[in-house]
Amino acid sequence: MERRIMSLGRSSMVISLPKNWMQLNELNKGDVVSLAIQRDRSLVVYPGIEKKPEPREITLKIEEREDEKLIAQKIIGSFLNGYSGVTLISEKIFSIPQRSAIRNIAGRLYMRIMESDSKGVYMQTLTDESKASLDQAIQRMHLISYSMCEDVFNSLKDNDLSLAKSVFSLDDDVDHFSFFILRILRNAAQNTVLANELRIDTIDCMDYQTLVHRIEHAANYIADIARHIIMMNGAKQKIPDDLLQLMVDEGMEAVDLYVKAFNTFFSRDVKFSVEIMERKRGIEKLDQEIARKCFMSKKDAELTCAICSLREDIKRIADYAAMIAELAVNRAFKMA
Repeated sequence: MERRIMSLGRSSMVISLPKNWMQLNELNKGDVVSLAIQRDRSLVVYPGIEKKPEPREITLKIEEREDEKLIAQKIIGSFLNGYSGVTLISEKIFSIPQRSAIRNIAGRLYMRIMESDSKGVYMQTLTDESKASLDQAIQRMHLISYSMCEDVFNSLKDNDLSLAKSVFSLDDDVDHFSFFILRILRNAAQNTVLANELRIDTIDCMDYQTLVHRIEHAANYIADIARHIIMMNGAKQKIPDDLLQLMVDEGMEAVDLYVKAFNTFFSRDVKFSVEIMERKRGIEKLDQEIARKCFMSKKDAELTCAICSLREDIKRIADYAAMIAELAVNRAFKMA
């Protein structure tokens, strides 16, 4: 459908609106339409005064013996797909474990339970995505994961049980931000008005979603290191000092790569991103040295398994750093 631009008076330019579009939206001469300039410089015409979309609600039917994890996933799926209100209706009555799972996931998603009885629960999110700062939310999510990184290797070095427990608990805070950011991105990918307000386009939604997943996964491996520290402490197991120092060095190198990779995502520094991917090989050499020392010495089988798990977690953090750096390279060549 094409329209020719015509002049109206000395300074105004006009185009005509299609008659069938006018009829479809029940518009007549003198009615008001709204215009919005998109990030790609296109112009969108809305029938009438632009209104914010009405909050979307969903009702979920819960079976009598439905698993708590399934209930939680249903709520998460509803939240991520933009529903502001979620009603849960039980086939009979909610069991205590089911009700506990509902309260727990509501807290993790920053949803408030507004109504509740034996057979039904209504929860609501009060967040306004259009007022959110996407970059700020991602930066805060990263800062939590970075503090986890630093603290977990200090805990490993000093055998600090309290610090390990603190790191393990922070994984929930990373998840909070992950759910919130992914909800915004999924809504923006479907709603051009919201995407325009957030100043992002479809490819940004894809890149940000990938970045958020990689931060979340890196935080999961950090939390797993903290879990192993707690378990070794409880079993009175101690990693030999020479081996421990190598593992701490490997971990701090992985953390350095992770932080620098995150920064390249926003700077789009291709050369530095490639250097980060190359530096990952140095971590692989350190890991081989740790493996050699570990298997040459005679250790308790349980301690050996713990060391192997820690090595794997550290390698995974480095892997996700390299993946973020690779994403930064791809993003650097995004068309404006």
